[in-house]
Amino acid sequence: MSPLSVLIIDDNLGSLELLSEALAQPDVEILTASDPEKGLELVRSHHPQIVLTDLVMPHMTGIDVLDHIMQQDPSTEVILMTAHYSTESAVEAIKKGASDYLNKPVSIPALRQKIGELLAAARKRRRALQLENELATNAEFEGIIGNSPLMWDMFSRIRRIAPHFRAVLITGETGTGKDLAAQALHRLSPVGQGRYVVLNCSAVVETLFESELFGHVRGSFTGATSDKAGLFEHAHGGTLFLDEIGDMPLATQAKLLRVLQNQEVQRVGSLTARKVDVRVIAATNHDLRAAVAAKRFREDLFYRLSMVEIQVPRLADRKEDLPLLVRHFITKFAAQYRKQITGLTHRAQIALAMHFWPGNVRELENVIGHGCMMVIGDTIDIADLPAYLQAERAQGASVPATSPATAGTAEQPSTGIASFEDQERLLVERAMQAAGGNQSKAARILKIGRDALRYKLKKHNL
Repeated sequence: MSPLSVLIIDDNLGSLELLSEALAQPDVEILTASDPEKGLELVRSHHPQIVLTDLVMPHMTGIDVLDHIMQQDPSTEVILMTAHYSTESAVEAIKKGASDYLNKPVSIPALRQKIGELLAAARKRRRALQLENELATNAEFEGIIGNSPLMWDMFSRIRRIAPHFRAVLITGETGTGKDLAAQALHRLSPVGQGRYVVLNCSAVVETLFESELFGHVRGSFTGATSDKAGLFEHAHGGTLFLDEIGDMPLATQAKLLRVLQNQEVQRVGSLTARKVDVRVIAATNHDLRAAVAAKRFREDLFYRLSMVEIQVPRLADRKEDLPLLVRHFITKFAAQYRKQITGLTHRAQIALAMHFWPGNVRELENVIGHGCMMVIGDTIDIADLPAYLQAERAQGASVPATSPATAGTAEQPSTGIASFEDQERLLVERAMQAAGGNQSKAARILKIGRDALRYKLKKHNL
């Protein structure tokens, strides 16, 4: 990695020389600029971790410099210095994202201590990023990212089932990654080198279902001008993945059951059965038990498929995997868009952690893809996220009223700027709601220790 860097912007050359000598360290690059516009060019080209800037300069004030830096990279620590201290300007600077506001002449020992603390925090962030990258590499199973207990349980089931299954049912909400679990089953099965054939049952016209699955002979119906093999024959020696099987017509379900039992298919219009050797993976986001009770799904087919069942967990139930998934998608989209993107700002991380993710991993992928496309600097911030997440963050409404955590309540929009204490209380409340009251899980969501969480619960009388 490139060395850490500190940028000093001051139109007083004597002050520049004094500060650069005072802050010099072997592993830290000191950058200087006597003109604020040149300083901003250095911010764009070198991405310094810390910027010290004078408040009163010609052509551009330190507040203007702060605004530009916060737009480019909100993770940058900005310290303002001025000989014209005022409470109003100090409050404005802090509200706009400054780390500190120092009065000139600056105390060199105090400044060294402050810079040392910020550099130490930057080194920790770098180390944490390295560890996240290493963990992301080790937390991948057949293309599926996860390190939570729920995911390790699913990985274990896939390993045990793959060598032996003939038919298996994968359940889970839309966007959880049922297709990835199906691909993992196929690759780890004895027919992993065979064909992997996919049929989305919700996308097939009902009258063509049998022809798609089992094939047809010439003249069997209008438009059948030649013999055609169905997907079962095409998948011979491999795996057939039937996605959204809950949308399959009842008549086709009966014929599918016979194929699963006999491993034989009969083309539409043919009198001859053909032997096939196919493993079948079915997936659904519907409650098939309810569909059986409502006579929309055959009970015998359900029990044939659900003898072996794999459930893919919701993202809301494994939020500890969120940083790994975010890192994975940032790497993917940064390469796709040819951008250097290092991660998310702290406030963007909080916004993602507090969202309920009704669209699961697919929604997260879309959000990170949007952020990577919109970001100007190398760090995704709140403003780079989709509008609905920005609105949730602004309103303090991360968990929707329709979610289990807030059932029976109504979200009230914020009526003003909340104090730090109010925001902290809100974050802790949301984390506890999202974690279903589990303190360990809530602490992981907030990225703090469990003791720290207990202190905040007591502090806010929660």
